[in-house]
Amino acid sequence: MRYDGVPRIVSKLLIPLILLFGLYVQFHGDYGPGGGFQAGVIFAAGFILYALIFGLRRCREVLSDGFVRIMLAAGLLLYIGTGLASLWLGANFLDYDVLGHDPVSGQHHGILLVELGVGITVAGAMLAIFFSFAGRDETGFSGADDAEAEAEAEAEAEERERAETGA
Repeated sequence: MRYDGVPRIVSKLLIPLILLFGLYVQFHGDYGPGGGFQAGVIFAAGFILYALIFGLRRCREVLSDGFVRIMLAAGLLLYIGTGLASLWLGANFLDYDVLGHDPVSGQHHGILLVELGVGITVAGAMLAIFFSFAGRDETGFSGADDAEAEAEAEAEAEERERAETGA
């Protein structure tokens, strides 16, 4: 991957803001536009930008495939767990009224938990899809990272040769 200073510096400034905006959309979703799905997409977009600027391999060091799978499962379990908790407390599945000391409080807790589960699942799904497509080479097999690393090494070797020969 070649070094481009401006996109790297700008992305270092933007990525934290993107992630912060994703959290804002997540936790403001029950009071206005937004919620789990939008927040999950925004959050995943921050990490996808990181992968596009700094390389897929570095992004996978930050977010391993195992962690993305855990995100998928954790979000789903949080969603289902909220519904099962309301069943356990004697109400219908996803009937949030029983989750708090009064129905209004229960609605806020239930919506927050369900939307958080949706956000985690959507972010995990978007990252899994991106990693699946970005990790493929022209033949359709995984290994684009290896091919990218080889191309980088060849380009660096050619640069060194040019520098040594003075061309």
